[in-house]
Amino acid sequence: MRIKTLMLVMLFVSMSSFAQISIKETQGWFESAFTTWTLIDDATDYHVYYKDASSEYIQLDKQLVRNYGTYGRADVVGIKAGTYQFKIVPINANDAEIADQVIETPSVAVKANDRGGFAHLNYSGIGAYNDDGTLKENAKVIYVTAANAKTVTCPIVISSKGESQEFVGMQSIINAKQKGYDTTPITFRLLGTIEYADMDELMSSAEGLQIKGSKAYSEMNLTIEGVGNDATIRGFGILIRNSKSVELRNFAVMLCLDDCISFDTANSNCWVHNIDFFYGKTGSASDQAKGDGSLDCKDDSKYMTFSYNRFWDSGKMALCGMKSETGENFITYHHNWFDHSDSRHPRVRSMSVHVYNNYFDGVSKYGVGATTASNVFVESNYYRNTNRPMMIAKQGTDIAGGTTTFSGEDGGMIKSFGNHYAEKSSNFRLVTQKESATGFDCYEATTRDEQVPASYVTLAGGTTYNNFDTDPSKIYSYSVDEAINVPTVVTGQYGAGRMQHGDFVWTFNNSVDDASYALNDALKSAITNYRSSFVGFFNDDNSGGNPGGDGDGDGDITPPQPVDSYECFFSSDKKPSNSFYTVIGNYSNDKGSATVNGVVYDWCLKMESATSITFTTTEKMKLTLVFANGSTPNIKVNGQKVSSTAGNIIEVELEAGSHELKKADTNNLFYINLTSLSTGIESIYDEKKDGPIFDLSGKVVKNPTRGIYIRNGKKFVIN
Repeated sequence: MRIKTLMLVMLFVSMSSFAQISIKETQGWFESAFTTWTLIDDATDYHVYYKDASSEYIQLDKQLVRNYGTYGRADVVGIKAGTYQFKIVPINANDAEIADQVIETPSVAVKANDRGGFAHLNYSGIGAYNDDGTLKENAKVIYVTAANAKTVTCPIVISSKGESQEFVGMQSIINAKQKGYDTTPITFRLLGTIEYADMDELMSSAEGLQIKGSKAYSEMNLTIEGVGNDATIRGFGILIRNSKSVELRNFAVMLCLDDCISFDTANSNCWVHNIDFFYGKTGSASDQAKGDGSLDCKDDSKYMTFSYNRFWDSGKMALCGMKSETGENFITYHHNWFDHSDSRHPRVRSMSVHVYNNYFDGVSKYGVGATTASNVFVESNYYRNTNRPMMIAKQGTDIAGGTTTFSGEDGGMIKSFGNHYAEKSSNFRLVTQKESATGFDCYEATTRDEQVPASYVTLAGGTTYNNFDTDPSKIYSYSVDEAINVPTVVTGQYGAGRMQHGDFVWTFNNSVDDASYALNDALKSAITNYRSSFVGFFNDDNSGGNPGGDGDGDGDITPPQPVDSYECFFSSDKKPSNSFYTVIGNYSNDKGSATVNGVVYDWCLKMESATSITFTTTEKMKLTLVFANGSTPNIKVNGQKVSSTAGNIIEVELEAGSHELKKADTNNLFYINLTSLSTGIESIYDEKKDGPIFDLSGKVVKNPTRGIYIRNGKKFVIN
């Protein structure tokens, strides 16, 4: 038996020696690129380098090289357009390079971001970046994860004398810039999913994270950007006030409080691009089932660009302007993907707005709406199954049924040119001035530079078109794609939404979703249960990955702890002890207690109608729930009622996937745990040696000094 066991060890070691690192995927994107690769047993870390066609290799920051459990990923951010390649160098437990495993990737093309739009008109270097895509010379880079959002630090100048103070936590650092003494560029680079509870504080009770200048149009030079294809903030949004030079890019916003992103009061030269906008928190009003809004811009915000964003079934995409604007303000929406969103694309008051090269993909209510003396140029967009592409308040299609359908305000003017309408249903309606000189939805120009005659006015309010788009002192230079090509551009590799269109996968059913503006319950559930597969950084314990990952990659297993920890309880902090679980609900310490393995827990989560616990497993597991001593509880697991069969404990087997726990009857939950039920997991070891080897729970099962531990097909060598 011992000979057979030793032969197995030798076999695995022999197999390990032939294992080769291999490239999975390498791709360029907007001023960035990435590569992924297979992991090898002998590596505890990976150094990754990049270069363009003419330079030497430069090593990436450690935080840009991440562990995703079954593969590694590295992203380079902030590079000029050009051709680039990576070199991946595995590092062993002795911090030495594994020379025979070094590998270089093929070259890939990196494109420049499209800086068309009003945000860049007579202004360069929005946020922390130059217009060529590189970081500004003195820019500070702060990497933010779920694990460190409360503890990241940065010195900020706090007085006119140049005195500096170190601030702790992402929101605290941003707050410190509000004093107005420090305009040093800062970029916050988000990694993985960051939840509401992960943040140090959130200054806006309505929205969440707040970026605020000391006075109107304060220079902030601030970028918040996601790294890779999975950066996400969930449970909160972002409010921007009194700010100039703010850039938000390449992350998702899920289940925000009110608006996903709101520019509220005196902002200028801000740029939001390549964001995935998902549902917000259901509001109290009848039109807030999907949240209040996705991307609002109001109260004298001006010179703004919103581009290459994807709106996933948004209820109200964008409010653009209130009634307090003091000028034309000038806003651009281009190359956005309105993916089955309902209305307000955008809904404009007061402002002069350019809407071009957007993909209206199954829009159930209406596209662009103009009210209150606004001026909108709608150019070369692609409308697929959008019954009301453009409307002016109180005329044309808006009053076709005898009553106003989207606004009771006075009308604004729309000029249209070069738009394409596909898959028009029997309800499609678009009235141009050629059909009705007084009741039109838009003035349809025959050339891009045609001016709208002053004789065309809105029925309500008597507004004429200001022809801002043909005034060289007001309009910017830009390139326009033909409308017929817009879907290909927007849904392609260099298209809308996050890099690679994000890691969240969903397919709309056009036959149903094109015409429906109801909340999609299945999509809402998928968003609620979403979890990035980001584990952490290589060779760095608990280094910032989402909870549940060990963060140290393949290699030695020390100390004798479970590889993954799924134990969760509650305390006076009023949040779960393990953020592997996303918990919404109320807590109490006067509902009795529960005893687990000799430990008494007296804080609980109250299982009420609004209570929700969500998590995602990657293997078959047993879920254990412990309720108050003496109780006989039940609970809904993925919508199915499950009752206790052993006193105050419920146990249920779960397949790999996303899961949600909800109230069945009123109960009080004190403890949660998951343990693996996967098969094909074994330990192979040399019985002649001394030293620990562990099973999935961290229990010592044998004592060799060298062996091979196999978990879910991943092999760990113990020395």
